[in-house]
Amino acid sequence: MLKFAHKELVNWLRATDEVELRRLFSMADDVRRRHVGEAVHLRGLIEISSHCCRNCSYCGLRALRHITRYRMTREKILSCARKAVRLGFGTVVLQSGEDFALEAGWVADIVRTIKRETDLAVTLSLGERMSDELRLWRDAGADRYLLRFETSDADLYAKIHPSLPGRTSDRIAILRQLRDFGYEIGSGVMVGIPGQSYEILARDIETFRELDLDMVGIGPFLAHPDTPLGAPGSQNAGAEQVPNTEQMVLKTVALTRIMCPEANIPSTTALATVNPMRGRENGFQSGANVVMPNLTPSPYRQMYEIYPGKTCVDEEVEQCARCVRARITCVGREVGVGQGGRQHFEAMA
Repeated sequence: MLKFAHKELVNWLRATDEVELRRLFSMADDVRRRHVGEAVHLRGLIEISSHCCRNCSYCGLRALRHITRYRMTREKILSCARKAVRLGFGTVVLQSGEDFALEAGWVADIVRTIKRETDLAVTLSLGERMSDELRLWRDAGADRYLLRFETSDADLYAKIHPSLPGRTSDRIAILRQLRDFGYEIGSGVMVGIPGQSYEILARDIETFRELDLDMVGIGPFLAHPDTPLGAPGSQNAGAEQVPNTEQMVLKTVALTRIMCPEANIPSTTALATVNPMRGRENGFQSGANVVMPNLTPSPYRQMYEIYPGKTCVDEEVEQCARCVRARITCVGREVGVGQGGRQHFEAMA
């Protein structure tokens, strides 16, 4: 199995030669083909609440912003899940800000209902919740939990994710706990966080491998302008600063595929936002095998503004699904069938 040492990862992250980068992307695409196949699996995203108790220094949902917020009803969420079935998706992802008003039993009931009525896998992305809540949701039938650690550097994490009073964040510890509870675990990072060096990003990729993540999401750092890190002059322009460019994201995706050959890796919405014409396709050709069309209905979708200019925000759900399928087939890949969980098997011939 191909594996890069730390210094090699750093060198690849710094690389700019087009010939060398084509070789990297080709290696990653070959690893993807041999370990997870040609299918691109569809995960229907449902943004169930825009309330958040955190004050992350880049996110448009941060608690200190005075914005119109919402919580979707049980019936609206279930309606979205039923639409996912009609559209041929294999998974729904219930995502929100860190909203403790989403009562654990209420969430568990929704999970049970989706599992009883459909064959969908259910992924939860509800932030840092208590152990008994996470266990309850797993017992209710949730298959996967997505909790991005954003950066493995503790000092940098503390700068962008202030902890709640009396409670220190340790997302890597929570991910290990989720694994113990029987979830497939997903995490990921942002590329280009102010203060993020090539050494830090290389350690992030090594952390993916150490955690043996089942899902890894990688996207460019995109700060909302109405946040501390979205203000003019807030970006670190030093020589060691990782840029938040499409090319840097694609390099990180490719290196992650090589280091974590069995993981499910999405071509993210944020990547498509920085390159609406080819971002998703470039992700597919750099090692990605998942895409997450947005099932959130209007007007909620427009209110879930983590960063402005998010691609597809004004498209109807059916239109978005058709577009995504076309983008998958145009690069010679096939649309996945079923839940598309992690495949533990030897590389295909």
